[in-house]
Amino acid sequence: MSVAPTLLVGTRKGLFTLQNQGEGSWTPTRHDFVGDPVTQLLTDARDGARYAALNLGHFGPKLHRLAPGADAWEEVSCPAFPEGEEASVQELWALESGGADQPGRLWAGTIPGGLFRSDDHGQSWELVRSLWDHPGRAKWFGGGADEPAIHSICVHPQRSTEIVVGVSCGGAWLTRDDGASWEQIAHGMRADFLPEEQQFEPDSQDPHLIVRCPAQPDRLWTQHHCGIFRKDGDAAWEEITTAPVSAFGFAVAVHPQDPDRAWFVPAVKDQCRVPVDAKVVVQRTNDGGQSFEVQSDGLPQSHAYDLVFRHALAIDASGDRLAFGSTTGGLWLTQNGGDRWEQQALRLPPVYVVKWSS
Repeated sequence: MSVAPTLLVGTRKGLFTLQNQGEGSWTPTRHDFVGDPVTQLLTDARDGARYAALNLGHFGPKLHRLAPGADAWEEVSCPAFPEGEEASVQELWALESGGADQPGRLWAGTIPGGLFRSDDHGQSWELVRSLWDHPGRAKWFGGGADEPAIHSICVHPQRSTEIVVGVSCGGAWLTRDDGASWEQIAHGMRADFLPEEQQFEPDSQDPHLIVRCPAQPDRLWTQHHCGIFRKDGDAAWEEITTAPVSAFGFAVAVHPQDPDRAWFVPAVKDQCRVPVDAKVVVQRTNDGGQSFEVQSDGLPQSHAYDLVFRHALAIDASGDRLAFGSTTGGLWLTQNGGDRWEQQALRLPPVYVVKWSS
């Protein structure tokens, strides 16, 4: 197994940086932004810089950057709508780096559903008007938030101008020309909260998170509000109906080399956001959704009410090491793909986002 990377955990009361201490134990080595909600994290693999998005309530969202080798974070510009738009950024909900051929490029998704682009490491941002002004956006509506929200930005690892964006509630959008034009690709998703004749309308879909397999990027997985779906290339999404515990949840992770291997953390349903039977489990498929294993070794199996938010499950580059945090401050890690989980001896605030950082 490769050398263990750093684990970054964004919580309601700050950012915790954890290092491996051996024997499954991970210990915080620093605590930044103490008391402030950290809603998104990014480590830019191109230069090693780290980014942290904060939501300061009355003072609005903020974005900070930790330069490679630096000890102190610096505040950089946060995406904002141009003057004249009847919208303001409530939360920075998605943050991704551009391709290796796009130095300085960052992408950000917000509540409400704005997609922003920076070409100077976050010093300035531009609203991607081609998506914001798209006629299809008029059909978007709020899901868990009052406004539509962009939560997923999947940049193709070989073709950096090809990007998939996930919207709650607005489906999935694809650009092949670096954001100049967009097409709706949520065909095949099903929204059972709508009238029967509208359930397959692509602009009304509520994917909770969309992920792409790095080694085989034509494979996409999504944990949707109404089920689990997978997509191959230009084909429509296929609903996976074999999840043994529940098809409802928020988080999904895909193995970086094996597109058929994916993990999901289930809950009861929208109106009852707790683990099924008060047992925390992870569902893993090794065969593209034909079957699932229920992973429970090391996870609480009674009186557990931990919900895992969409950005709170992460897999590292090895594909063996995963971590997830919960709304009750629990944090679990596995070194073997989930066959055995270790709960960390920490009392964290509610966890919003978990990311691995080399």
